[in-house]
Amino acid sequence: MKPTTDPRIDAYITKSASFAQPILRHLRQLIHQGCPEAVETIKWSMPAFTHDGRILCGMAAFKAHCAVWFWHQKMRGIAERSKNAKTGEAMGNLGRITSLAELPSDQTILGYVRKTKELNETGGPARARPKTRKPLPVPADLAAGLKKNPKAAANWEGFSPSHRREYIEWITEAKRPETRAKRLAETLEWLASGKKRNWKYENC
Repeated sequence: MKPTTDPRIDAYITKSASFAQPILRHLRQLIHQGCPEAVETIKWSMPAFTHDGRILCGMAAFKAHCAVWFWHQKMRGIAERSKNAKTGEAMGNLGRITSLAELPSDQTILGYVRKTKELNETGGPARARPKTRKPLPVPADLAAGLKKNPKAAANWEGFSPSHRREYIEWITEAKRPETRAKRLAETLEWLASGKKRNWKYENC
């Protein structure tokens, strides 16, 4: 069976750092080998793979490491951090991966892919989708800043509720007034440029 590929993933890999490209290509190959029916897509600005319309797994490249994750909630206890992976917090199941040598064996990864596929089909519900939440009220200081910055305000209006929420939570979670002021200033600057809260991680 010929893999169902997405040119956006080709572009993502090409734009990734040189150390990350062979890792992503190898993971991509193994995912299709483990689940020939997998369909490629982009989720949260990162390569992802679906099976029968359900998320199977995904991968990402950052400035200094790569990550891979298996979507089903039961995989949290099955896919363990690689013994060779560098320590430190990282998204996904296998920790911070900076080279092919830090990946588990091909057979191990294939097992993770096949197990996730099996769980999606017969192992109960996949990780629950987040419920739709009510929009958060815009803080007074942010509203005042948007009023003074028409460009930022225009981009704010064009953002989805989830992207607005990310900014609002970031500002309101600041514990010190100076931290909040700094975050507010950065929010207005980034909004004026049309950037989302986590723009630094979109194409890194």
